[in-house]
Amino acid sequence: MIQKQLSIRNWAEDDRPREKMILKGKSVLSDAELIAILIGTGSGDKSAVDLGRELLSLSDGCLYEFGKLRLSQLCEVKGIGRSKAISILAALELGRRRKELRADKKPKIDSVQKAYEELKGYFTDLTHEEFYILYLNNSNEILQVKQLSIGGITGTFVDPKIIFKHGIDLSACGIILAHNHPSGILIPSDQDKRLTKRIQQFGMLIEMNVIDHLIITDNGYFSFADQNLL
Repeated sequence: MIQKQLSIRNWAEDDRPREKMILKGKSVLSDAELIAILIGTGSGDKSAVDLGRELLSLSDGCLYEFGKLRLSQLCEVKGIGRSKAISILAALELGRRRKELRADKKPKIDSVQKAYEELKGYFTDLTHEEFYILYLNNSNEILQVKQLSIGGITGTFVDPKIIFKHGIDLSACGIILAHNHPSGILIPSDQDKRLTKRIQQFGMLIEMNVIDHLIITDNGYFSFADQNLL
């Protein structure tokens, strides 16, 4: 006779995700167990850990790809309603925001790689294009990273006047442009090149230097400056 699966409350104490974290620390928990803590309860004859495993199967067990899932995709798992799915998305967003935080000292951009490291977190998991501006002072220290626009899969609208108005408000001396290619292709389009040239010309008029334009994907970056396109 097949026995009904035991609920988590009937598991040994050191096998229950919450108790396991208290007894052994958070690092020993599996991804499914961490998700189980977020969603709180199971559904029917499935424990919260079972649901955690099913959720991870949506991304073939890859936590990195799991972070890209949308609300509707999470809700495809039976037993995961909007409330549980939102709890998961909120936790993932907190993780992303934590990665973006820096110490009190303003980071200094002294290389293309450093600019990429500062900007890449803003584009993690995006399935659409977004455009950001990194504003720098005269010591190449970051004043602000600002989202300029959100677009679709193949493009986003950018207004140079808005870029430089905000730069003047910050007393910025230089800017680095950045946008992503959801396609993963690290090649600038003709439109990318025209836009970069136009923004560069605006910057020359008010003596605010366009230092670089980065195209960012999950696999790396393309630098206009490195390729002598500025």
